[in-house]
Amino acid sequence: MPVYSRRRWETPDGDFIDVDRVSGPADAPLVVLFHGLEGNSGSHYVRTLAADVAQAGWRLAVPHFRGCSGEPNRLARAYHSGDSAEIAWMLGQFAAEAQSAALVAIGVSLGGNALLKYLGEAGQDARAVLRCAVAVSAPVDLAAAGNALASGFNRLYARVFLATLKRKGAGKAARFPGLIDAAKVRAASTLREFDDAVTAPLHGFRDTDDYWRRASSKPWLAYVRVPTLLLNARNDPFLPQQALPGADEVARCVELEFSDQGGHVGFTSGFFPGSFDWFGERIMSFIRKHLAQGALPHSHDMKPG
Repeated sequence: MPVYSRRRWETPDGDFIDVDRVSGPADAPLVVLFHGLEGNSGSHYVRTLAADVAQAGWRLAVPHFRGCSGEPNRLARAYHSGDSAEIAWMLGQFAAEAQSAALVAIGVSLGGNALLKYLGEAGQDARAVLRCAVAVSAPVDLAAAGNALASGFNRLYARVFLATLKRKGAGKAARFPGLIDAAKVRAASTLREFDDAVTAPLHGFRDTDDYWRRASSKPWLAYVRVPTLLLNARNDPFLPQQALPGADEVARCVELEFSDQGGHVGFTSGFFPGSFDWFGERIMSFIRKHLAQGALPHSHDMKPG
């Protein structure tokens, strides 16, 4: 288990974000890792990457999305898959801290979708912030992901998340009466129903369909200008294979790697129960390559083909 130190950031709107860190030299690259739905700095993929980053002599920061650090956040709003404005604010904080050191971002699952959406919206401006980025098991098409998780065996995955999401939703309903329907929260049996009862009304979306459409990162992938690795598995229950982006849907600086196996953030290798060695090595190899290349010039050579 990595040894973290924690720092609390006050947000501009009066809330807070807790950031867990693995320290390193002040001039070492700073890797920022955005966790997935209901994840935190103790999630298995975070622990794996934290060990790899520490071994490389770099620094790691794991900002927790609101309400995910073990303490309810102050405001009615929480976090969601398309919260690119939150990503932009946090990366701005880290960029000011990193100064001349290289800044790298990794987003996993929900964090990966939000990071990709930020990269597409920011376009060239993101290249002044980040050296490179990695998105792992990102549900880039939220409608396809939500519909897939509502059927068959995949419903088991949804139930795992719903257990904690509904508990948090009930807490929001009690603390902020009138904003959400507590009965709808209790009755939610799919992620679609939860998003309709909680995520959409708390974050300014009309309903689940509006949220899924506006928060998906897939339409933004053609506008990414930071070297980015998209690592997904074709058998990911969170995103059907047919919903994965094609080369013609992403910018030239976006590298697509879709393995046949791996599920959702389950890229194990070796004998049962397996290890995450390949997963960590692949991500670290991509980062090292772009750190070695240095900062890219601000030109138009990375526009979509």
